[in-house]
Amino acid sequence: MLDFLKQPWPWYVAGPLIGLTVPLLLLLGNKSLGISSSLRHVCAMCIPAGIKFFDYNWRKEVWNLFFVVGVAGGAFLATFLLANPDPILIGERTHELLLSYGLTDFSGLIPNELFGTAQILSLKGLIFFVIGGFMVGFGTRYAGGCTSGHTIMGLSNLQWPSLVATCCFMVGGVIMTHLILPHIFKLF
Repeated sequence: MLDFLKQPWPWYVAGPLIGLTVPLLLLLGNKSLGISSSLRHVCAMCIPAGIKFFDYNWRKEVWNLFFVVGVAGGAFLATFLLANPDPILIGERTHELLLSYGLTDFSGLIPNELFGTAQILSLKGLIFFVIGGFMVGFGTRYAGGCTSGHTIMGLSNLQWPSLVATCCFMVGGVIMTHLILPHIFKLF
């Protein structure tokens, strides 16, 4: 069983398992899947400070905090106990593109040249961690939710705003990957 869990799961297994969380959450408690709202709950819990945005009964949404802790715990288990020993496979064209950007370490899930601890206090770290993090946070707030909330939950409920948000996520990803990212890599 452990060998089965350590292997990458095909999309036709993992996808439906993720998709089944939507009806499960709706049937068990009329709850919506989403991760970004948990930050608001944590802030409302820790720093009430009379800010109107954080002035609500966060205890009604405590299940979401347990969900996020479960996601983090699952990621920890998957990384340290169920890690696939085989190298991560990427397409040949992607490999060539990353090499043209100056990325050479393909040993992990993410490139160490971009997201390693040595990059935290560098210009790369400023761009990818601080500016990128701000843009993700701003976009999440502006869109009224994150990719998991809109794309998994919103689309399954046939919500028009989620379709618009998901299309914008995809267009933004394509623009970033093909038009902006190459210019950022030229800075280094």
